[in-house]
Amino acid sequence: MISRRTFGKVFGTSVGSASVAGGFVPSTAQASTSPSDARKPGGAGATTTRGAATALTADKRVRAGVLDVGYAEAGPKHGPVVILLHGYPYSIQSYVDVVPLLAAEGHRVVVPHLRGHGTTRFVSGRTFRNAQQSVIALDIIALMDALKIEKALLAGYDWGSRTADIIAALWPQRCKALVSVTGYLITNREANKRPLPPKAEWAWWYQYYFATERGELGLAENRDDLARLIWKFNSPTWDFDDATFDRTAAAFSNPDYVGIVLHNYRWRLGLAAGDPRYDALEKRLAAAPAIGVPTITLDGEVDPFTPPGEGAAYRGKFTGKYAHRTLKGIGHNVPQEAPEAFAQAVIDVNRF
Repeated sequence: MISRRTFGKVFGTSVGSASVAGGFVPSTAQASTSPSDARKPGGAGATTTRGAATALTADKRVRAGVLDVGYAEAGPKHGPVVILLHGYPYSIQSYVDVVPLLAAEGHRVVVPHLRGHGTTRFVSGRTFRNAQQSVIALDIIALMDALKIEKALLAGYDWGSRTADIIAALWPQRCKALVSVTGYLITNREANKRPLPPKAEWAWWYQYYFATERGELGLAENRDDLARLIWKFNSPTWDFDDATFDRTAAAFSNPDYVGIVLHNYRWRLGLAAGDPRYDALEKRLAAAPAIGVPTITLDGEVDPFTPPGEGAAYRGKFTGKYAHRTLKGIGHNVPQEAPEAFAQAVIDVNRF
């Protein structure tokens, strides 16, 4: 468990706490409830530590495949590696309060901006701005290779969950363990042709908006307002402030942001082509491969995309040691809404 001593060391007001995790900027904000309450999966204290640090800084860059990846890093250089993966419309800032907790527990924590976000850039202007699921997973494999990381614990939500799930399924030798919000998110485009129940379709309204020319213009012209609206819909109980949103919205100024977001959602709906070089990988993913690495899945109780049944909808896809936790009163952006519960899941699955 994350101890009171660790909690105080990381989130205290002393300047020395910054040395624990060089990739974040500390503030004097205090946690709202005790860590003993917050560590209870699904407990009332799941939203503690919000605001304990103010920002992650992607001050490192590395050439990885077709990308020049911008990323934040914290913790001991030779500690067990944790790679944290964000979603849309979010950024590495979702992990601002998770990173120092994991670094204080001895983990080397790497938090990259996904393609089209933040400081990550394509090396060549001629590269296809592709956002199909297998390519984003390959970006993370390329990042691990560039940083000489043979194996890492992968944790994510939204696009990050899907990416981590794919690596765990297709390259388990690179994935020590997995924390996946909303469970098994590997896309089957044929299955996506079938309608969902109306309430579920309604939750995906922006996915269909992006399928249109009007949606493309809307994303380009109103990216911040659109993201803020999605945040409120995805996380109805999260009372974030303007400064918190603005720190993430800075990542949307990436020149490839609009193209990558549009291609991701259009590809998933079968409305945009991928790269034929990855057809074999996509065929394997369409078969819904099982994940055998140790896994903890997390569901936010008020996340509109969480399937009912306490993870039962995807339980059969995880064949290794497994646990599931539902976080009461938490929405879609689990690591930022419930950072200590998310960090505890990482620490616990690392011990499986």
